[in-house]
Amino acid sequence: MTDIHSQKILILDFGSQYTQLIARRVRELGVFSEIRAWDMTAEEIKEFNPKAIVLAGGPESVHEANSPRAAEEIFTMGLPVLGICYGMQTMAEQLGGKVEGSDVREFGYAQIKAEGQSALLKDISDHVDHDGAALLDVWMSHGDKVVKMPEGFELMASTPSCPIAGMYHAEKNFYGVQFHPEVTHTLQANAF
Repeated sequence: MTDIHSQKILILDFGSQYTQLIARRVRELGVFSEIRAWDMTAEEIKEFNPKAIVLAGGPESVHEANSPRAAEEIFTMGLPVLGICYGMQTMAEQLGGKVEGSDVREFGYAQIKAEGQSALLKDISDHVDHDGAALLDVWMSHGDKVVKMPEGFELMASTPSCPIAGMYHAEKNFYGVQFHPEVTHTLQANAF
């Protein structure tokens, strides 16, 4: 019998309404996950010994003073990291990218265009556009957006109003998505 705790995922909660759903989706894949507060210390994270970390969303604005941040050590532990919504934004900001408020806020259904060659979006689509690019139906809920990716990151997904709807650093195994793959409105959620 497989020990589900041997592959445990740490989910750092920034206050998202969907954090419990992220944990449920991970567990449905047969992997143990545990939710902890975003301000978990680097020592506590090392003691927990996760195989990967998910930075969940939240209602804050990354570019405001004193907004929550993940422990810097998360990005030097050699672990895969997935940032979802606010998690992507704090990853971008903490690693040298830039986040700004958006004139066009996306709340609800959106269609993203898969860009680049990321392992995360490889070979999945809901539709194909006239140029043969993969399109995915997703659920967005954001007012801020990444406007500059950190050095070494590549574009993974875009929408007309959110040109950086997904980013990745293949070598470091860092991924960020502005949309919510954990909700059923994101049709290909199980592919992630």
